[in-house]
Amino acid sequence: MGSPATLRRALALFAAGATALTAASVSVPALGAASAASPASAHPASGVHVRPASSGHTSAVGRPAPLSTSQCVSQIGIHCYSPLQYRTAYNLDPLYQEGVTGKGRTIVIVDSFGSPTIQHDLEVFDKQWGIPDTQVEVVKWGNVPVFDPTNPDHTGWAGETTLDVEYAHAIAPDAHIVLVETGVAETEGTTGLPEMMDAERALIKSGRADVISQSFGATENTFPGYDKGDFKPLTDLRYAFKEAAARDVTVLAASGDNGATDAQENGTDLYPYRVNSWPSSDPLVTSIGGTQLSLDDAGKRTAPDKVWHDKYGAGGGGVSGIFERPLYQAGVANVTGNHRGTPDISMSAAVDGGAWTYESYDPTSVGWHLTGGTSEATPIFSGVVALADQLAGHRLGQLNWRLYGLDLLPQQWSGLVDVTTGDNSWDTVTGYQAAKGYDLASGLGTIDGAKFVHAIAGR
Repeated sequence: MGSPATLRRALALFAAGATALTAASVSVPALGAASAASPASAHPASGVHVRPASSGHTSAVGRPAPLSTSQCVSQIGIHCYSPLQYRTAYNLDPLYQEGVTGKGRTIVIVDSFGSPTIQHDLEVFDKQWGIPDTQVEVVKWGNVPVFDPTNPDHTGWAGETTLDVEYAHAIAPDAHIVLVETGVAETEGTTGLPEMMDAERALIKSGRADVISQSFGATENTFPGYDKGDFKPLTDLRYAFKEAAARDVTVLAASGDNGATDAQENGTDLYPYRVNSWPSSDPLVTSIGGTQLSLDDAGKRTAPDKVWHDKYGAGGGGVSGIFERPLYQAGVANVTGNHRGTPDISMSAAVDGGAWTYESYDPTSVGWHLTGGTSEATPIFSGVVALADQLAGHRLGQLNWRLYGLDLLPQQWSGLVDVTTGDNSWDTVTGYQAAKGYDLASGLGTIDGAKFVHAIAGR
């Protein structure tokens, strides 16, 4: 993985009326959010950016208006979804009707460079879907450079930022959002991570974070010393997560978009075997994997969710090469062995089932775009945690103890929904198969939001 924890891929589509996606321009930063072509070193953990064209040729120009799911299928050959469809799919509307909207809770989102148009873009996004506006609090950490729309590193992270903010807000519309922009892009290894961890620790210590959403990651085996069994360069970076654990702050991280392997640069296998990425692999972090939803225009399921695995990417998952199995995974030791297993839970991430975002940071690509990846899944789940925090009346803190405890209950009480089909194979690496119960492709599965939020909040 690289910086934003998902694969960032810029994909061009033929204009309306085309029947298939065309990978006319694909840039794969080891990991990251799929969005504008970010360099191979940038690893937003979430994504694949699908850029529909508005004329009769392949283009990166955004659409003037989003399409419905049925229109996407007929015109560009993939499914596309709105935030309202996700709300329906995850059964969140009953919570909103109860007044559970994330009010009084704060979601902290950390991204390199940020986006200069995030407030405007969020307001356009909100207006389109009838979601109440909110004022995003932007914190610049360190020497953040002036945004350059011709710099693919900047635009790649801006796409990640847009996805993170718009979908955390869509799920928890009354939660306060703090966007932390750091001045050094996270890449494979340690680069950029100290700035991110410093920023997170500062906000945690100041009491300004209830849940932290991280759509970035670096493959464990790219940290210095890994091949010699020296894990200190990575473990020395855990101080923010230890602070979060001490102050009951929930920390989330995207599991990545390269399936069971998260070490690829520009399509070339660096490590042609199963690997894991950090911070997703950290025992103090809840790892968010990826699923593919099949929804109609109203957001109702037409088929059960399955593990995300398509030609654009696959949900990250596997066992850590650094961390031992935490006590909360004792009940799934038959799956993880003696190591920390990821993911813990999974949400929508597929490109064929991508999320509409509105972006204007790049003047050559203003409009509506489709984005997928675990960088989509992670902010969606951060909103769910904010809802649960509000309902509980306090921070839930380290979530994994509660998650694996809920898995001991019947589904109708826990709100956990098992994902039993699909796998996270990617490229030449055979991944893990979804199965009944916990697995290394989907974790504990996905959620029925209304039941899950009440259960995890103890209400």
